Amino acid sequence: VNGLMTLGFAGACQQTNLCNESLMLEKLPACGKSFEEMMKKVDSKKWCNLTEFIMYYDNFTQCTEREANNASCFWPNPLAEGFITGIHKQFFSNCTSEKVHWEDPPDEILITLILIPVMLTCAMITLVVWCSKRSDIL
Repeated sequence: VNGLMTLGFAGACQQTNLCNESLMLEKLPACGKSFEEMMKKVDSKKWCNLTEFIMYYDNFTQCTEREANNASCFWPNPLAEGFITGIHKQFFSNCTSEKVHWEDPPDEILITLILIPVMLTCAMITLVVWCSKRSDIL
């Protein structure tokens, strides 16, 4: 009897917890509209500076999570991620991280940077050997 009751209860939970994707997709644009209204307060030149709008973005994230949960969907899910990606494309498409392109210094500088430690090492070895041979002075 317990096994049948457990199976029945599990079946009931599964039926009530199905993700209502259409409801979620219906509600998510309200989060985007709210975020868009808040972003109007921020100068568009500062849209790449997260500190300027972090609170607005946090509200947007919480809104999408709340709407997904209200529709019995887990968060993030592929549909919510697609919506969030659309918002990112709308507001942050011009925000690219500038990667530093490292390159070797010119040969003259590189040779100098290599030869100075080599020459100092040779000079120190020579000085140590010379001093050890002249132990009569020390």
